[in-house]
Amino acid sequence: MVPMRGEGDQETATGGGWPTAWLDTLRGLLDRPLASYYLLLSSIGLLVFIGLVMVFSVTSIDNYATTGSPFTSIAKQILSGVVGLIAFWVCQRLPVRTFRAVAAPLLIGAFVLMGFVDLMGWLAARRTPPGAEVTAIRLGPIWVEDLWLHVGGLQLQPAELAKIALVVWGADLLVRKGRSILAWRQLLMPLLPVTVGLLVLVGYNDLGSMICMVVLFTGLLWAAGARLPVFGWLGGFALAGIVALILFPAGKDYRLDRIKVFFDPSIDPDAEKGRYQYLRGLWAVANGGWFGVGLGEGHLKWGRLPNAHNDFIFAIVAEELGVVGCLVILLLFGMLTYTGLRIARRVEDPFRRLVAASITIWFVGQAIINIGGVVGLMPITGLPLPFISDGGSALVVALGAAGMLTSAARAEPDCARAMHARPPRKWVRLLWAPLPPLPRARADDDGEAPSTRATGRPTTLSGPTRGRST
Repeated sequence: MVPMRGEGDQETATGGGWPTAWLDTLRGLLDRPLASYYLLLSSIGLLVFIGLVMVFSVTSIDNYATTGSPFTSIAKQILSGVVGLIAFWVCQRLPVRTFRAVAAPLLIGAFVLMGFVDLMGWLAARRTPPGAEVTAIRLGPIWVEDLWLHVGGLQLQPAELAKIALVVWGADLLVRKGRSILAWRQLLMPLLPVTVGLLVLVGYNDLGSMICMVVLFTGLLWAAGARLPVFGWLGGFALAGIVALILFPAGKDYRLDRIKVFFDPSIDPDAEKGRYQYLRGLWAVANGGWFGVGLGEGHLKWGRLPNAHNDFIFAIVAEELGVVGCLVILLLFGMLTYTGLRIARRVEDPFRRLVAASITIWFVGQAIINIGGVVGLMPITGLPLPFISDGGSALVVALGAAGMLTSAARAEPDCARAMHARPPRKWVRLLWAPLPPLPRARADDDGEAPSTRATGRPTTLSGPTRGRST
């Protein structure tokens, strides 16, 4: 007998299959040619928007009390966002050969600026009597204050430039070396010495940025296919360098204090040595509950939480928007992670692949370090939360790097073919970005072979690429 189809079977056929149908719909959307491009634009755009809203919420009351206008900080952040969008537009339009051509000058500029900042800070500390406040040395309109380089009314943070310089220069060098990076001699000449020198210059004044650059460099080597022992040695040297920079530099006692507070907050009775910020941040997170106290209604930002507008802005998000707001930010960073690694896996050009992987790991690693410090899972490092924290240099550089990542998304083979099949109008290409290069069907004359697309695992370099790049 053939069993009759009953009501239970009908429910299974109609209602029970909704998870499968939902997954099939999601899979169909992700299989669209421009999926990576739109996912990237939407995640970064939403993060920047949330950042502007939270910066205004955190700074408006303090600005009104000090300057009479609640818009002082948000106006600067919006201006930095506009400059960052210009950097995004330029980096999205530039071809690979331009980035590879400016890699070495960009690295030299990072070395010069970081060396100047460290030297000026060291000289200022040397001439200041013990116990007195350090006074910056001025060279006309130029002076250094902590991590910042002031040139007239312009304020820069050279450590942010060092991050993007390491990405571009490291990717260019690894592509030129090809599979020869599997040999230790190729890593030692000159990749590791130059990288270590830059890390030391950055870490002398900004240990958090140095740790972020170590994570970035690890992602660069991973995407290039370096062997496992390389990461073991790199981790050992990085740990030794971090310990040395915590213990030895004069005037950096707060670094050791942060480590002590992380392991036992009760051992530090001095509010100025990290315990106050650590506990107030946890208080803000706990005070928010599931849905927060309301946007703009938080109280910890009223001078009770140090650096609430910068490296502890996630605590204010937790207080005002609650667990739901925090989950939205985590979801957006998760979307950014998935999209960036998807681009790195699918794009054919080796330079774009390394840049996409390293930028993605840079953004996500910095977000993990920042959020981990706020919620007490990691020591406080002072790193800003990408796209959200107040800070002009960080936002401009991050949006420029996002432009490079977007350029790689447009260069995915399926995306490039779709754009060439239905090209946008000329004025759209003029105002936004030109058409990406079409994928190569076979190896070109200089020996560069196209990579296998969508293999499900990190794709390593296929060989030296000394020829022209599109």
